[in-house]
Amino acid sequence: MALRNIIEIDEDKCNGCGQCVVDCAEAALQVINGKAKLVKEIYCDGLGACMGGCPTGALKVVQREAEAFDEKATEKHIYETKKGKEEPCGCPGSRAVDFSEKTEARSNTAELRPELSNWPVQLKLVAPNAPFLKDSDLLLAADCTAFSAINFHSRFIKGKKLLIACPKLDDTQLYYEKLAEMFKGNDIKSITVARMEVPCCGGLIYLAKEALKASGKDIPLNEVVIGIKGDILSEGKSPLIPKLQKTS
Repeated sequence: MALRNIIEIDEDKCNGCGQCVVDCAEAALQVINGKAKLVKEIYCDGLGACMGGCPTGALKVVQREAEAFDEKATEKHIYETKKGKEEPCGCPGSRAVDFSEKTEARSNTAELRPELSNWPVQLKLVAPNAPFLKDSDLLLAADCTAFSAINFHSRFIKGKKLLIACPKLDDTQLYYEKLAEMFKGNDIKSITVARMEVPCCGGLIYLAKEALKASGKDIPLNEVVIGIKGDILSEGKSPLIPKLQKTS
């Protein structure tokens, strides 16, 4: 035993979303009985990479007496975990799934059919490196849009990977950082932001623009504004936010 940095989990704050399991490259964490748990001390390197995506701030790095990090044992553990794990992110409800091929294979004779081709859809739960993000046309939609606009699936979701968020009720700093990482790390072909006309919902397009600038990528960005009665108020390319000019 030695005094070293190691992860600590506040179970009262943990909501069991499994994001830390996705972010931990050493597979040192698992969701057990609805809470994130440290599997073994020897698997934790104490660097805290698992902390960034936690939506509740339940994780922190502390210094205490703990078994030393064992790199060889961790490598074996990672291999065995990847080989035998059925749910990659530790939480079945948050497992990244791309079912676009199955969606397209359904009968075209159906008058109404779902166009959703990925899971999860809540931005808080989607890992920045989720496989379905690669080479995707991305739809970032405010939570209320699908309940306001008629034929939302066929009109907006079709052919896109969906992420939903609320710029008023959610952690916007977390979303900014996650979006920037997504844009930077995946060859995303286009981004469409669908939002409501209410002022607070404008924060979603602002987040997308700022994250896009931070990523350094040049990805086409479109904006759709939906009225509270479900009508489309505007739709088209959205210009990036210009840099502020210094005043003399």
